[in-house]
Amino acid sequence: MGPQGTDSPVRVNGRRFRVNIMSAVAPRGAVWFTVFTATFDSEVFIRFLARPARQAGRRVHVIAGRHPVHRSKTVKAWLEENAGRIELHLMPGYSPEPSPGEILNAGIKRHVHPARTRSADDLAHETRRFLHQRQKQPHTIRGYSHARHARYTLE
Repeated sequence: MGPQGTDSPVRVNGRRFRVNIMSAVAPRGAVWFTVFTATFDSEVFIRFLARPARQAGRRVHVIAGRHPVHRSKTVKAWLEENAGRIELHLMPGYSPEPSPGEILNAGIKRHVHPARTRSADDLAHETRRFLHQRQKQPHTIRGYSHARHARYTLE
């Protein structure tokens, strides 16, 4: 402990891992996701969008934030080429209510603990495991879209 009025040193183990997650949550209970450690760019986003567009069996409406990648020329061109399969809707700049995807992310933060992992790969594995479990629980996912505080869903 330091003298009164000064900060006490805090010991840390130096292990800090992070992974990136993208998810799409359907009101009917489906979840698509990707967990990656690379930089988020147009190529990563397009690969992600291609999966629900291919697997959903109908036209997909994706609601996304206003990240520069979501508005890039490359993404816009891909969306034009695939207009019959997918449509991207951008959320308003200020959105205080959580989207179903943000509710899913909150679950990840509650159940996947970085302090219990030994590497970024281990953290990615635990995150994927949690998301695979959620994919098998469509009743839980449907609840994300119908939560009284959730907004920005398309039926």
